[in-house]
Amino acid sequence: MSRIELALSSFKEDFNCAQSIFGTYATHYGLDREEALKISTGFGGGMARNGRTCGAVTGAFMVIGLKNGMGVSKDKEAKEKTYQIIHEFSNKFQENNGSLICKELLGCDINTPEGMDYFNQNELSEKKCLQCVKNAAEILEEML
Repeated sequence: MSRIELALSSFKEDFNCAQSIFGTYATHYGLDREEALKISTGFGGGMARNGRTCGAVTGAFMVIGLKNGMGVSKDKEAKEKTYQIIHEFSNKFQENNGSLICKELLGCDINTPEGMDYFNQNELSEKKCLQCVKNAAEILEEML
């Protein structure tokens, strides 16, 4: 199974968008899946359902940082490279999906009962979120 398929499978198993991306890719860079799933839990739904940056996007940012980021060595080149790759990822994701913002991608605020009703009635988890997870994984596959 490809990493794209694994990310989609994770999402279908009730892991959130951020967990589906980070949990799938983190193991390839030395982080245990259980820890990756726990770390990324709060990023789903645009930061704990606050509708901010899409969890698939923040999950991808964490993957990019895990692979390329600056650690205790304070490698400033690694930091700049990470920022550059995240900028490129963001541009591609926004070009493909129209936004990086969860509320804008969904067309509702899932942090309200009305927004959550709209989300559920319109099957946005399947129609929008799953597609964002897929697209984030596809972009990561291109870039990593």
